[in-house]
Amino acid sequence: MKKNSPIIVYQANNGAIELPVDAPTQTFWATQAQIAEIFDIERSVATKHINNIFKDKEVDEKRNVQKMHIAHSDKPVAFYSLDIMLAVGYRANSGKAIKFRQWATKILRSHIVDGYTINKKRISKNYKVFLKAVEDVKKLLPSGGVVDAVSAMELVKMFASTWLSLDSYDKAALPKGGVTKKKVEFTAEELNCDLAKLKADLIKKGEATDLFGSVRSGQGLEGIVGNIFQTFGGKDLYPTVEEKAAHLLYFVVKNHPFADGNKRSGAFSFVWFLRQAGILNPARLSPEALTALTLLVAESDPKEKEKMVGLVLLLLS
Repeated sequence: MKKNSPIIVYQANNGAIELPVDAPTQTFWATQAQIAEIFDIERSVATKHINNIFKDKEVDEKRNVQKMHIAHSDKPVAFYSLDIMLAVGYRANSGKAIKFRQWATKILRSHIVDGYTINKKRISKNYKVFLKAVEDVKKLLPSGGVVDAVSAMELVKMFASTWLSLDSYDKAALPKGGVTKKKVEFTAEELNCDLAKLKADLIKKGEATDLFGSVRSGQGLEGIVGNIFQTFGGKDLYPTVEEKAAHLLYFVVKNHPFADGNKRSGAFSFVWFLRQAGILNPARLSPEALTALTLLVAESDPKEKEKMVGLVLLLLS
């Protein structure tokens, strides 16, 4: 805990403990006096409960108590974690403590029955920002396109780490390059081999025909793979892994090397290459998000190529 970290702890009318000050440690700290104030009990009662909590080994003392010097005190003061605060609330016998337990039980019941709980205050505070993000996503989607609402929302989730990313799209301030500079080599033959396995699996499931992945004309993947690994003056034209991956997705989807299945083949090639390079993050790139991104690329105006590539680079950053 930082020495000057602000501590604001109080109990709402419904019994909820409000903790508006965030902390890097993902917990909150309060003194015995503050805990006593929250539950409207004597400080000596709070001390008794805390001692019993440690005695019963309900909460580990070493991990949940910090001592530090504060202003107007000639000796270190003990600060107690949120876990101790909650434990006191379940032991104290006061009107506020009863309200807290009723509130906490309601939240716990909701979580067990529904599988989730919702902080309505946080949603209301961020609702305008959320709506702004949704509107920004709408700007990305082509008019009359086939990206459904669920997939569009996945795009919002993809860029949740920074709302500015979508603003960057409008301002043409998207990344121009990546950060991962390491040697990743593969041949079109290797990728074709795994695409053939994908085709066999899709046909088995009744989700594709023999036309899927059939080379339409020209070199097929050979030309595209050669493209992303091309050099100029002895240097890679696309020097980072992210740039290669982004262009692989774009070229397979937009150049239509196959008679059928270009979007699925492009998405597969993109994920396949990221896995080969060791930078695939499944938690961030969900199937719905990948679908939305692929459809966005497919329906984009060829004049917007740099924006589309930049959007993919932003996702990978």
